[in-house]
Order: sequence, then structure tokens, then C-alpha cells
Amino acid sequence: MTHAPHVIDPAGRGLHAEAELLRTRGSAALVELPGGIRAWAPTQYTVLKQLLADDRVSKDPNQHWPAWMNGEFRETWVNSWVGVTNMFTAYGSNHRRLRKLISPAFTKRRTDGLRPRIEELAAGLLDRMAEAPDGRADLRAAYAHPLPMQVICELFGLPEDRQADAARLIAGIMDTTVTPEQAMAVWQEVQELLGGLVALKRETPADDLTSVLIATRDEEDGSGLTEQELIDTLLLVIGAGHETTVNLIGNAVQALLSHPGQLAGVLAGEIPWSDVIEETLRWAPSIANLPLRYAVEDIELPDGVKIPQGDPILATYASAGRDPLRHGDDAASFDVTRVDKEHLAFGYGVHFCVGAPLARLEAAIALPALFERFPGLALDVSEGAAPHVESFIGYGYSELRVTL
Repeated sequence: MTHAPHVIDPAGRGLHAEAELLRTRGSAALVELPGGIRAWAPTQYTVLKQLLADDRVSKDPNQHWPAWMNGEFRETWVNSWVGVTNMFTAYGSNHRRLRKLISPAFTKRRTDGLRPRIEELAAGLLDRMAEAPDGRADLRAAYAHPLPMQVICELFGLPEDRQADAARLIAGIMDTTVTPEQAMAVWQEVQELLGGLVALKRETPADDLTSVLIATRDEEDGSGLTEQELIDTLLLVIGAGHETTVNLIGNAVQALLSHPGQLAGVLAGEIPWSDVIEETLRWAPSIANLPLRYAVEDIELPDGVKIPQGDPILATYASAGRDPLRHGDDAASFDVTRVDKEHLAFGYGVHFCVGAPLARLEAAIALPALFERFPGLALDVSEGAAPHVESFIGYGYSELRVTL
């Protein structure tokens, strides 16, 4: 049976209802993304995992997406995702070159060394929250957002007076409801902001990773980052380095406060915080759908669905996390005691997120510190349910009101 492409809601409303519908259409279903982009959405965990690790799937639109190569979609929201030149959109040997240049920024030793600073920042933010005169706060604005934002900006040397601009622009990239004009305006501002950071660090190098990247050279063949690769790499690591952790912290807090029995077990020490983090990543991954990959050749899936050469593929992390074929009939339930919490929230294969250890570390510090300071923390529902960000890519809350 053939189906017309399912039109994805640009605002991300009903993500899981869409996933359930698409599961009835086979192991991968044709969808239409904002701007008229048609792509294949894997509907099963095992199929997504297979495609993420398949050499016949590329992330380079300049080699493997005919529509992009023909000049289509260049001035739409997708430009900020696929029109960049960094390891996010690289394929094969070029991806290996770029990943090799950025991976030293996220070694275990360097990441572990950030623990004291993360703890210090978390304590300071919690102190400020405690000063709220009415005992209420927007947890996202007061804690979940500024903590990882400050960490990643300090790591890469982004001046404090430009951090608000960076946050605003990254939010603009995540917003898939924007017009083409708005999308291109955001893109231009991003280039100016990060180009300015590179110029600053080139003139006055410091003990930060932007300065390291500027000076980095591949010892084997002498190739380093080009100027555009450098700017686009900074966009990748600063954007992904804070937005995903913002949502991880917020989603975990909302889930725990909505499941008081499970929270009690965590606070009693019966359930480790690592289980909370992994179950949150499975149940509510920070990135619901990640654009885009492309079929290098025709790919036939086990149930006979064929993805034609050149067609885009959407990485459907939210759908995979709640796939009943992988996690059973209760896959849609949040359960920190679940034995099998395996997920694909940080990707899989050669494009596995290099910042995953940092995200996990920040959450492992932020969550227990929050509940230790405010053991009576509760959701503030006086103004209704917490609103989600308007995006089919990002998966989190634009505001998370709590009582302390």
C-alpha cells in the first residue's frame, strides 16, 4: 500500500501521535517537512540504528542530495542544519578528518576536569533561585538553560556579553516554524557572531577551545580547519553543547515531578541518578528528529520498503525511544526502574555525539544538586501545563514553572 507523505507539524505538537501513525506505514514512512522537503522517517528502533551505522547513508548534501545540489531549499530553515561545513554534514574520509580535529576538545580527562566548575555554577544558580520572593521560578530560565550555556561558552571562550545573542540565535535555529526570511536572518547573524569570536581569538588567543581549534593542525597531512569549517564547527559544538543538555535537565525534572513514586525512590537512594538520565534520554530525547541524511544508493529495508538513492532520511530519535517492538507495550511510559533503557538519543555509529559524556556529566551534577537544595520542589500548574518548544527537532519545554 502506498500513502501520501505525512505532513509533519512544524511546531512539534503531537510528536508521539505522529510516530504511532507512521508505524502503521512500515519500517520507514514518507513524510513532508516544512518547506516541502520530503524525507523518509524510520519508524522502528532497529531500522534507525541500522541506518545510522550504514555506509550507504551520507550526511553530505553536496554529494548525495540531488535537490540541494540543484539549488533547492537553500534559503529555508534547513540551511542551518545541512548548509554547514563541519563534521555534522561530512561523509567518509572528510568526516574522519573533521572529527579528529574536534574530538580532543571532549576527551574524558578534559570533560572530568570540568566537574568542579559545573558544581560551582550549579550552586550559584541555585542560590539565586532560592532568593525568589514568592518561592516560584521558571526552572528552564533560572537553571536548566544558564548552566550548560555558561559551561560551553566558557569552554570555547565566548564573551559573556555575547552569550545571550548566542542563546537567541540557537533558539532561532531550533524553531522550525520560522519563515525563510527569518531563517536566513538568523543564519547571517550566526556567521557574524562566530566570525567575530574567531577574529577575537586569533588576535588575542586564550586558554579556551576556540583558540585551540584555530591553532590545530592535523599532524599526518597538515590539514586543519578552513575558516568556514571553523565557524560552522563552533556553531555545532556551542549549539549542541548546550541545547541538548537544557532539554535533558528540564525533561528529567518534569518527568520526576510527574511521577512522585519514582522520585521518592531516587531521593531515597534506591535508584541511581544515572538511571534517571538514561530513561529520560529514551523517553524524551533532547532531539526528537534530526535532519538530514541521504541514501547513497537504493536501500531496501527488511520489510521491503525501499529508500531510493538521493532521498533524505530523518533521524527519528523520539519515535525510536518509544518503539514497542524494542521496549514493549509500556514503551510510552516513563519508568526509571526499566531494565532495558537502551536509546539512540546521542546517535549511533561514526556520528555518535562527541559531547555525550559532557551532557551526562552536567545532568549528573545538576539534578541531584537541584533536589538536594529544594526537596519540596513541585510543578507549578497554576498557569496550565508547561509549554513545549515550537520545533519538531528540539524536544523540551520553553518554560517550566516550579514552586521551590
